[in-house]
Amino acid sequence: MAENKRDYYEVLGLQKGAGDDEIKKAFRKLAMKYHPDKNPGDKEAEEKFKEVNEAYSVLSDPDKKDKYDRFGFAGVDPNAGFGGGNPFGGGFGGFEDIFDMFGGMFGGGGGFSSSSRRRNGPMKGKDLQKAIEITFEEAAFGAKKKIKMNKYVECEDCHGSGAAPGTEKKTCPHCNGTGQTTTTQKTPFGAFKSVQPCQNCGGTGRIIEKPCPTCGGTGRVKKEVIISVDIPAGVDNDSVISLRGQGGPGVNGGPAGDLYIVISVKPHKLFKRHGQDLYLEIPISFAQAALGDEIVVPTLKEKVSYKVPAGTQPGTTFRLKGKGIVGVNNGRMGDLYVTVNVEIPTKLSSKQKKAIENMNKEVDIDCYQNKKSFADMIKDLFK
Repeated sequence: MAENKRDYYEVLGLQKGAGDDEIKKAFRKLAMKYHPDKNPGDKEAEEKFKEVNEAYSVLSDPDKKDKYDRFGFAGVDPNAGFGGGNPFGGGFGGFEDIFDMFGGMFGGGGGFSSSSRRRNGPMKGKDLQKAIEITFEEAAFGAKKKIKMNKYVECEDCHGSGAAPGTEKKTCPHCNGTGQTTTTQKTPFGAFKSVQPCQNCGGTGRIIEKPCPTCGGTGRVKKEVIISVDIPAGVDNDSVISLRGQGGPGVNGGPAGDLYIVISVKPHKLFKRHGQDLYLEIPISFAQAALGDEIVVPTLKEKVSYKVPAGTQPGTTFRLKGKGIVGVNNGRMGDLYVTVNVEIPTKLSSKQKKAIENMNKEVDIDCYQNKKSFADMIKDLFK
């Protein structure tokens, strides 16, 4: 029979000399793929399942693996894995690996039973998400908004039970309320119990004999609702507000899910925001920059006066403390940073041009710190 067998490493898709972890990983993957419970009535899958387990029973045993690596099939029992012992070998925990892989499919493991209990018991409704856009001022100072959205809500006629008013759900006669059915399947390794959700009740353990005509037995209906949202001061783009119990309706008496409001803020015409700080650019004239002046600075709340000192250079930034945005988490006020840009006139009359020329004659190079310094460097360069 050995000449008809495939190499055990080939069966598991491995190279000769593969380590324990590689062997175990390959076995788990293939055992899951070809297991009889996943391929009912498939003879080819059943044969491959036998082949995979035979290969694993040898390669998972250090002694058998050593003999197989040296002598091939002649070094091991040709019927390895099909005798009266543990067909999965003793190298990696045997049946425990199978139970881990299939989550208690064979009964007794509790995998499906716990999910069945979850289906029968109260379950929280689905969490929902809604994106809204607000103004820059609403983000800075907070606001109360009302939003419309279509969502499922609990049916008012049956109060979420799905049964017609005046009736109740009945215990499923197929599973006696357990929500699961058990079948026994014989395999070369013995009889395995397979537990599946009850097809009659969908795993809930209860059936509706007379569905609610309003919701069709689902216990919920879709409708447009209006929800009030309190937006705290200081939110920003991608801030999320959680509204408990405003999501989808619960199941089997469970609580409703939550609604998450995702904030998008419209940009402002004047201000830019970085965290809690605001940034503003203000144009000033040459005369204001040279002689100094008191300018009007807008903030989000009001207008304030600011004294620009004489000799202010283009691009200079001043800070107005506490004129920014409040922190949504820490309550601290940010600052307002004002950058002054000296604007050069572009439309001049002949008279205005003449005035500037006269001024330029009076304001010589010694009045300009950077210009004089640059001129001196040029002079030194070409000495």
